[in-house]
Amino acid sequence: MMVASTRSGSGIGRVLRAPVEGRTWREFGYLMLGLPLSTLYFGLAVTGVSLGAGLLVTFLGVPVLAGVLAMCRGFGRLERARVRGLLRVDVAEPEPVRAKKAGALAAMGALLKSGSAWRHVLYSVVHFPWAVTSFCVALVFWAYGWAFLLYPLWFWVFPAFTDQPGLQLFQNDTYAYYLDSPLEVTLTCMAGLAVTLATPWVVRALTTADRVLVAGLLGPSRLAHRVSELESDRGVVVDTAAADLRRIERDLHDGAQARLVALAMDLGLAKEKLTEDPRAAARMVDEAHGEVKIALQELRDLARGIHPAVLTDRGLDAALSSVASRCAVPVRVAVDLPARPAAAIEGIAYFTVCELLQNISKHSGARTASVDVWKSGDRLLLQVADDGRGGADAGAGSGLAGLAERLDAVDGVFVVDSPAAGGTTVTAELPWRA
Repeated sequence: MMVASTRSGSGIGRVLRAPVEGRTWREFGYLMLGLPLSTLYFGLAVTGVSLGAGLLVTFLGVPVLAGVLAMCRGFGRLERARVRGLLRVDVAEPEPVRAKKAGALAAMGALLKSGSAWRHVLYSVVHFPWAVTSFCVALVFWAYGWAFLLYPLWFWVFPAFTDQPGLQLFQNDTYAYYLDSPLEVTLTCMAGLAVTLATPWVVRALTTADRVLVAGLLGPSRLAHRVSELESDRGVVVDTAAADLRRIERDLHDGAQARLVALAMDLGLAKEKLTEDPRAAARMVDEAHGEVKIALQELRDLARGIHPAVLTDRGLDAALSSVASRCAVPVRVAVDLPARPAAAIEGIAYFTVCELLQNISKHSGARTASVDVWKSGDRLLLQVADDGRGGADAGAGSGLAGLAERLDAVDGVFVVDSPAAGGTTVTAELPWRA
């Protein structure tokens, strides 16, 4: 009950503060400024496009249309700055217009082929009727709300032009109505209060449409945004592959290769001693045999780190059970998959669980852990949980941040829930098919 009362009080306070908040005044100013600017955009855009289209029968139509497109891109820059300053919405710059060749003709051709430039022209035309509508609605609500709310402060200032006391609000040939009693003045004030309290929400609804228009027409296209994401993901994949190659090279150089070099030297010494001291040679061969076993184990571990054979042969269930058996913490594994996902996704899921279990062994101080893998729709979900100390940080620079980048490169999602009170749950979501 106390929580409900607190929330209720907070909601009422928010409603009462809304008419005088800076956000409300900024949004109202945005709508008031939008009409004159939109009128300018509309007039210049329609005139320029009409003139350019009419002159296309001559060469002059091309530079005129290119100039109109460049001008509308300038309008878009101004609108993005206005949205950023007054609505506190940061709309990214659209993709730049790049000409394949140098020269004025190539630049004009690039402008005429630019979908972004034509979206700016469309915004200049479409926004005008919306700017008129939002200007009128916002101004009416704002003016009538504050006028009625403050009516008791100013109604006595204006003289009555009839024999009746008070202010004449409405009159025609049949009747006249006056606010000449305290009750009527109070009701007017209350009506003004209701309209004033509703005005911020009306203004916010109107500016929401402006946000959608600016983001949809003046920002980067979905294709350009997707290309940018893919370029970034490609860089992550390339960096990850390079890091894996360096790790494999380092493990080979410092592990198996060093052991094999030492083994070759030991066998050479044993060969020299074979005739002089057969017993010592036999002992050295026996030691070399032990080194061979260790080197083979290191090579198996390295091969498992590249891509384990059990994952290829038997899938995630057997592969994750094998990983869990080697974890320093008892791990419960539950895999519920109707079929095997794409091989690349299967590998990413496997190595994600491997790294998470390694973190649990090294850093969590947990007593138990669990791994759950299942399919939901067209997504593969995995969850790794432990009862350790918690407080895991997925910030930049940590191993968890690296996992998040790897999953993001394949349109995956990576969420870490690790309260300081203890326990960590990591949930990862991957596409079922690559």
